[in-house]
Amino acid sequence: MAIQSSSIPGYIVGTWKLDPVHTDISFTVRHMMVSKVRGKFTQFEGTIITAENPEDSSVEVSVQMNSIDTATPDRDNHLRSQDFFEAEKFPTMTFKSTVLRQAGSDFELDGDLTIHGVTKPITLHFEVNGFTKDPYGGTRAGFSASGEINRKDFGITISMPMDGGGVVVGDKVAIHLEVEAILET
Repeated sequence: MAIQSSSIPGYIVGTWKLDPVHTDISFTVRHMMVSKVRGKFTQFEGTIITAENPEDSSVEVSVQMNSIDTATPDRDNHLRSQDFFEAEKFPTMTFKSTVLRQAGSDFELDGDLTIHGVTKPITLHFEVNGFTKDPYGGTRAGFSASGEINRKDFGITISMPMDGGGVVVGDKVAIHLEVEAILET
């Protein structure tokens, strides 16, 4: 089913830059088989192009891997190390969209995700939260997205077994995005 711009309230065509102050790029991963650890990345940039035909819209994001923040400096340093991200060798994670399609009242956004030097296709559940004027004369748009990856698919294969079974860090990583973007003039 073709996406109609008229079906997206307040839809505005244009080029948008991520607002780093109002955007959250975060994740959760199982820890010791009993809880989940949350983390985010604090340095990133991205562009969203909303096209006349919404299906022709696109997203490109680049994330600095050294900016990982799980609120535990020792863990952050371990995640930057050769055991996980090898942030010195692979300083960025990138996402480039390939297809946007209707999925009920929301959308699915397919794209190529590159982590640790490995590129794999992923699908994000994608919501358009709205478009509005801000008090400073600008225009803003909001989007939410979520998905899941397997870290081993991206060459992050460390396995830290626990006594009695299980592992310290799970394979499945949930991705959560809350994006606010500013229309370029």
